[in-house]
Amino acid sequence: MAQTFQTTVGSHHYRFKSLAELMAKATPARSGDRLAGVIADSAEERVVAQMVLAELPLTTFLNDALIPYEHDEITRLIIDDHDAEAFAPLRHLTVGDFRNWLLSDQATSEVLTAVRPGITPEMAAAVSKLMRNQDLILVGRKCRVTTAFRNTIGLPGRLSTRLQPNHPTDDVTGIAASILDGLLYGSGDAVIGINPATDNVAQSVKLMRLMDDVIQKYQIPTQSCVLTHVTNTLEAIEQGAPVDLVFQSIGGTEATNRSFGFDLNTLAEAEAAAQSLNRGTVGRNVMYFETGQGSSLSADAHHGLDQQTCEARAYAVARKFSPLLVNTVVGFIGPEYLFDGKEITRAGLEDHFCGKLLGVPMGCDVCYTNHAEADQNDMDNLLTLLGVAGCNFVMGIPGSDDIMLNYQTTSFHDALYARRVLGLKAAPEFERWLDEMQIFNDVKTHKLNDQVPAAFANSLRHLPREPRHDV
Repeated sequence: MAQTFQTTVGSHHYRFKSLAELMAKATPARSGDRLAGVIADSAEERVVAQMVLAELPLTTFLNDALIPYEHDEITRLIIDDHDAEAFAPLRHLTVGDFRNWLLSDQATSEVLTAVRPGITPEMAAAVSKLMRNQDLILVGRKCRVTTAFRNTIGLPGRLSTRLQPNHPTDDVTGIAASILDGLLYGSGDAVIGINPATDNVAQSVKLMRLMDDVIQKYQIPTQSCVLTHVTNTLEAIEQGAPVDLVFQSIGGTEATNRSFGFDLNTLAEAEAAAQSLNRGTVGRNVMYFETGQGSSLSADAHHGLDQQTCEARAYAVARKFSPLLVNTVVGFIGPEYLFDGKEITRAGLEDHFCGKLLGVPMGCDVCYTNHAEADQNDMDNLLTLLGVAGCNFVMGIPGSDDIMLNYQTTSFHDALYARRVLGLKAAPEFERWLDEMQIFNDVKTHKLNDQVPAAFANSLRHLPREPRHDV
């Protein structure tokens, strides 16, 4: 029989019938949980749930699975891969004690790295529900997760960017122009990654070859990725395509991932196939995952859990496959799940904290849809907070407006702003390339060159010119 959780405050007795309900009621308010019918009925009930959650031993999450072990391969992954030895220093703590320990000077970057195999996603989600935004930022900044392929991402004092040159018709010239635009602002060290407008193997291979040609021609120490379904990438590898990273959107329940058309065995096959190509020069992290609060609910695969806990469980999937990059597309699913700028900001900080605590190389697509109660000022705030928190990477898109996916995110200018104001730098290998290419007059201050670098200028001179028609 499932355990119940209860307490009395004044004359009011509160009872939570399951661990899942307690977790959901303790979660800061958001529209997705309201849509799912799992949100606290009042601010008072939310605080009471947080009080009860704070007294819960961390070991509870090892004994009371939110989704039954026999029904869900993500639960089995979490339990089977749990490291009891790494958990030993934390085993005596309650969730509230865990929060206090994380904020203490005892929880150094080195200690957090040592204990992370013993922390489950549910533990991370639970403690985040007790934390203010500044707590999430402070602990997130202490969690270091470094990965490598053709450059090294996640080092202290660094902020990388995904150069996202999407085009509504996959026009090669338009994509190439966006790539050049981004490179001239110092963007692209995390990955040059395209969401294809036409999602099939042939088109994916075409785009892979385009990006590989650019990377090879200019000797750019970065990696490319076409964000197509994992099975398409597997087929592309079989056809001999130049695959650097394998992409897949992931969720925190088996049912979510099956609705996306894959399971853990599919990801294992893809990781092995990509690593067999040996295309990395400084590392072998070959996977790129995207997540987002609300994905399980939108697939009707949330099992009654709150969306933030489902999101944290997705990081168990990511952690299993040692990815180069993971990013939460935090406001992309829409206001049905995160209603406004405040909810988007909170979710972005939660996701970054939980991912980093679990050892996942977290980035964030700081974004919103045009029907959300949010604007670019909200995104400026979240971008700055994530930069302070040590986020591994953000997006770079021409003018902040993705004209293919039709949503608002961060621009090449925004990423440059964050590096300048927070004193952050690109990945070290990419930074040296920026200096050698004379893209910046001064890489330390990110002062842009007012002339197109010679290598790019020479290529531009050889572009075919449209005939002039005088009126």
